[in-house]
Amino acid sequence: MNELNDETDADEQLRMVIQRLARRIRAERAGESISDTQLGVLWRLRTDGPTTPGELAAAERVSAPSMNRTLNALEASGFVRRDPSDDDARKVRVSLTAGGEHVIAETRRLRRQWFHARLEELTAAERAALEAARPVLDRLADA
Repeated sequence: MNELNDETDADEQLRMVIQRLARRIRAERAGESISDTQLGVLWRLRTDGPTTPGELAAAERVSAPSMNRTLNALEASGFVRRDPSDDDARKVRVSLTAGGEHVIAETRRLRRQWFHARLEELTAAERAALEAARPVLDRLADA
């Protein structure tokens, strides 16, 4: 039997807290019907600019058919558009529409609002502890 020792148990508790916080932040989003996967694609397009479905699939670590289903839903909602590639008529480039930009901006606003409201509930010592932990959390996130 492989029991967790106190150190591992504390590590697991920390992981679970970070995961719960991330999930709670992700819950703040524009559009109730948009999935995490769809929102991830919109963020990537906002950050990286227009790209091909294949490049999106690779970046999001999903299959090409899965990305195609995601893009179909986003396109039907008016959040992305597919345009013929200038280089190759067989390829398309996916880009954000104004509707997609709005979803990103509103999601960012909602998440910022939620997070700042939670921070306001903390004591000065708790805020200082979070600030002190930021470099470590950055390091973990970049690993």
